[in-house]
Amino acid sequence: MTYPKSTLFNDPIYGFIAIETELILELINHPYFQRLRRIAQMGLSSLVYPGAHHTRFEHALGAMHVMQKAIEVLVSKGVIISAEEREAMQIAILLHDIGHGPFSHATEKTLLRGIHHETLSLRVISLLNEIFKGKLDLAYKIFTDQYPRKFMHQLVSSQVDVDRLDYLKRDSFYTGVTEGNINTSRILAMMNVKEEQLVFEVKGIHSLEKFLLARRLMYWQVYLHKTSLAAEMLLVKTIERFQYLIQSGVLKLKDTPSLYPLLQKESEELNTEVLLHYLTLDDTDIIQLLKSWEKHSDTVLAQLSSQLLHRKLPKIKVREEAYTPEEIEKQTLRLNRPQEDSATNGYFVFSGSITNQTYLTDESQLLILDKKGSVFPLADAIPYLDFKQFSTPITKYYLCYPKQVNSP
Repeated sequence: MTYPKSTLFNDPIYGFIAIETELILELINHPYFQRLRRIAQMGLSSLVYPGAHHTRFEHALGAMHVMQKAIEVLVSKGVIISAEEREAMQIAILLHDIGHGPFSHATEKTLLRGIHHETLSLRVISLLNEIFKGKLDLAYKIFTDQYPRKFMHQLVSSQVDVDRLDYLKRDSFYTGVTEGNINTSRILAMMNVKEEQLVFEVKGIHSLEKFLLARRLMYWQVYLHKTSLAAEMLLVKTIERFQYLIQSGVLKLKDTPSLYPLLQKESEELNTEVLLHYLTLDDTDIIQLLKSWEKHSDTVLAQLSSQLLHRKLPKIKVREEAYTPEEIEKQTLRLNRPQEDSATNGYFVFSGSITNQTYLTDESQLLILDKKGSVFPLADAIPYLDFKQFSTPITKYYLCYPKQVNSP
């Protein structure tokens, strides 16, 4: 295994991040990965938190750095990890988000509908493995949990993985929401391996408790912030309107070459040609389309695009009960639009739901290692914490509608 000479990235969270092998450096320099420089880590959250302009590129490098530190901790405790495994673990986490589309989760509901970004990441890793002539075989096995050493996959994807350890700390830093500033170093220091499963030493239970609380607060205060949600749904509605215009023949292929190939039906098999086109798209493509649509002859597309570009976001109400048809109709009547335009009311008044679950109590739950070598669930180690509440999915319902309605 060869090591590149003095290849470092200066990161505001961790300081210098070292690139340990030539293969990792080649992957970082590949166009598929460089595209992540142009994809916002937090989608449209910068409309709420002005500092949240960091990218998936930064997060991927940060997660790889945290993986390096986790490996060092485990090796210091006698866990044998070969040089090939070490490289593959870093590659698996480096590429875990490579399938994200423009504005991250915001366009996942509309572009390549029905295909989750993790599925796309898997496809892209497979493509890269072909390009690099099978050098990613081990990383692929770790990523897909096919490698017998389960703790390696758990470091990539579990309830306390290096992905979450980075994004909570990073997103907290860039938004200024200090509740998410977890003690990453302490959690890493408490990691261990028992029968090839990732465990945490009993001394670290309070750091894990803080982690769970931080994650819960960050989701409801930041990731699912109602204004960010309103902006995301406005973008979804804008793209849905564009898709309708294409399908109805109002827009032509030559007018929108960047998104047209993505107008496949839900669950339609994703062919390589469409995937390769998808891998050319980033946030700038969506922004350019919004700017071009702002003066479009279709007034609905033009108005939605203008609202998003100029942050004229709809009003949003969030509560624990679903909104009734009567409540939705009440806001729709406020639009006061001509009868011939009523078919488009759903672009301006709409409702839906959001759900989050802080902790899972299934086989993936956190395991604690005590001083006698026994392993037990985290819930048994913190009896005063209401894990039933943490593990119960919380669903909230939203209703979006215009703040002001101009008379016709």
